[in-house]
Amino acid sequence: MKSGKILTTETGAPVADNQHSQTAGSGGPLLLQDHHLLEKLSRFAHERTPERVVHAKGAGAYGYFEVTADLTRWTKAGFLSARGKRTEVFARLSTVSREKGSADTVRDPRGFALKFYTEEGNYDLVGNNTPIFFIRDPMKFPDFVHSQKRDPRTNVPEPDNAWDFFSWSPEATHMFIWVFGDRGIPASLRHMDGFSSHAYQWMNARGEAFWVKYHFKTDQGIRCLDDQEAARLAGEDPDYCQRDLFASIERGEHPSWTLKMQIMPAADAAKYRINPFDITKVWRYRDYPLIEAGKLVLNRNPENYFAEVEQATFNPSHFVPGIGPSPDRILQARLFIYRDAQNHRLGINSDQIPVNRPRVAVSNYSRDGALRVDGNGGPAVNYEPNSFDGPRESGEPLWAPSEVHGIARSQPPEHHPEDDDFTQAGLLYRLMSEQERSRVINRIAASLSAVSRDDIVERAISHFRKADDALGARLTETVVKSRAGRPSQH
Repeated sequence: MKSGKILTTETGAPVADNQHSQTAGSGGPLLLQDHHLLEKLSRFAHERTPERVVHAKGAGAYGYFEVTADLTRWTKAGFLSARGKRTEVFARLSTVSREKGSADTVRDPRGFALKFYTEEGNYDLVGNNTPIFFIRDPMKFPDFVHSQKRDPRTNVPEPDNAWDFFSWSPEATHMFIWVFGDRGIPASLRHMDGFSSHAYQWMNARGEAFWVKYHFKTDQGIRCLDDQEAARLAGEDPDYCQRDLFASIERGEHPSWTLKMQIMPAADAAKYRINPFDITKVWRYRDYPLIEAGKLVLNRNPENYFAEVEQATFNPSHFVPGIGPSPDRILQARLFIYRDAQNHRLGINSDQIPVNRPRVAVSNYSRDGALRVDGNGGPAVNYEPNSFDGPRESGEPLWAPSEVHGIARSQPPEHHPEDDDFTQAGLLYRLMSEQERSRVINRIAASLSAVSRDDIVERAISHFRKADDALGARLTETVVKSRAGRPSQH
């Protein structure tokens, strides 16, 4: 094995011997002076960044978004301003609750995160492959994730914990039926839809506001795995979905999605049948039909996974003019916690990492911090306002203001006519074919049968019963059969 390149240390000095450590004599102890050995071991011990708490395992790809309709009626966002306009995009698609080394074919929601490198700065859209979520209040989020993770005593995920949390959280009924349904295990990252899940605000050039939801419909068609095939792939090729996405792009089979929007005039929110900012519910298509907006295409693989996928950050507070947040409580919390998590994982200057860096000039007064590798803001002053022609505020809001009123206290959201936890869950179940219903019942029953306490099982089934009487009755019967002969534990 011959190479024209000379191996070097981290600082560029040539390495004389990369096979043997320096010792005192042929069999003596190692020497502290062996800088190359110490540098190599120390570097190795520190080469992992902290794992993401959620969305730990994911695949990434570059591509573009192309506008296919006139959207200026609803938003003044520059990258959405004309038909045919293209914007570079980086996407990260991931499992949600599992760890970095887990299998790609587990029953779990999938993350669907997009970074648009627009001419007005980066716009990050952080969604999932489900239009809904488990909870509606961020106060519950740490508890929800803990219930899905490894038990502090046994160090394995425990069905008791997951189902106990659900049994006290009826708002998750809709999402549980979705996750245990046929779309719970996508056949690949190319064969699933993506959703913003949250409602966001679009604002047009006249200052008019609209609430919107994004639906990325896969052009490859929906394909899913049954439990047996998923288990086989998990054992034979736990990286199946990552391998599939990478290989398809390398072959020139570029996956694509058609973006369709649900758009609600701002004034409709107060009188809509549900709280439109409740992420456990969907807006009905007959109320707000899908409107085609554009095409997302992924056509280039990263050159280095760690540099471009592991270090990619997505922050839902990264907006551009014409796009902003909604009062969705989960979204409001995400506007803070994503940046905080990224500061922990990658440091305060993570936006300078090439995959995260905007494609436009950045002008502000941020300075210093660990791993600052650019010009550190230049030689100009580091405060504002100033008398030295430094960058100044635009005076133009990115989005329309929202009216806020009431007493500050812990309280449930404002009530709407259909703001219960079970109506939409029951509708979803009844939309399924008889074969789909049987499969979702069998999957839920199999998972519930692993729970050791009868009270948890009974409380969980009561939520499904409230969603649909027949669902509750069939689930009870199936669980009883599955648990027959097992001792009762209270």
